[in-house]
Amino acid sequence: MKPLSGMTGLTATAIASEVQRAAAGDEAAFARIVATHHADMARVAYGICGDAGLAEDAVQAAWTIAWRKLRTLRDPERLRPWLVAVAANEARHVVRRRHSSRIREIDLGDPAADAPDPVDEIARVDLVKALGHLTPDDRALLALRYGAGYDSAEIGPMLGISASGARARLARLLQRLRKEPGGPRWTHHGARPGWRASDHLG
Repeated sequence: MKPLSGMTGLTATAIASEVQRAAAGDEAAFARIVATHHADMARVAYGICGDAGLAEDAVQAAWTIAWRKLRTLRDPERLRPWLVAVAANEARHVVRRRHSSRIREIDLGDPAADAPDPVDEIARVDLVKALGHLTPDDRALLALRYGAGYDSAEIGPMLGISASGARARLARLLQRLRKEPGGPRWTHHGARPGWRASDHLG
């Protein structure tokens, strides 16, 4: 799982204290949480919506929910997956409300990385075309796995399914994408084409 980028080095006690202060209405503490996790939430939302504006709407709605329900979080160390799950759910709702399955651009890599290899760019275009046929739930599965770096055991609770169910759905989904006409030849975070689905099911 991807580390807590903005809270790296903090002890579990310090994280719990930050969450407790924010849940009690401390706006400064909540602002620090936003600064830490907004990018992760936006990446996943964008992977589901395929539209920057829709993704931003979803994330803003997710933060409103987080502010209201943060006190219900029982384990502060689960803050990041809880927030990402809220963002993913809101993104799915946004897409369904718009009755849109259009994907304009998907970037599952590191936005801070160097200029991509041309081969990777071709693979990304192939993936974009394939994702255009997926449901919001399928996009959420891919975004959580490859955009946020969660494994099947972590994705399951986020989507309300078992870990084995998430793994099976992901396997079927990747197999389907590989069979798409001109289907994607892609890997997790910029690896070269020629991957095997079993290498990435987690």
